[in-house]
Amino acid sequence: MPKVPSPSSSSPAATPDTGPLPASYEAGLQELEQLVAELESGQLPLDQLLGSYQRGAALLAFCRDKLQAVEDQIKVLDAGSLRVWTAE
Repeated sequence: MPKVPSPSSSSPAATPDTGPLPASYEAGLQELEQLVAELESGQLPLDQLLGSYQRGAALLAFCRDKLQAVEDQIKVLDAGSLRVWTAE
């Protein structure tokens, strides 16, 4: 009887390389917006859909990390006292 691979074993096609991260927050955000538009179009084949979703997750984490780093720098510059921004 042939051995059936377990769901936990993954093939290279099941876990595509998400590629290098962008050079900047703006580049990451632009690529993420483009991926979201492609995903929402419903025109991607299933295997490409999964790869795009994984790339999008990596880009989202990258952008969140960049924003957190900027927020941390602002806290240092403001000596730990954040000010509430009001639109006037």
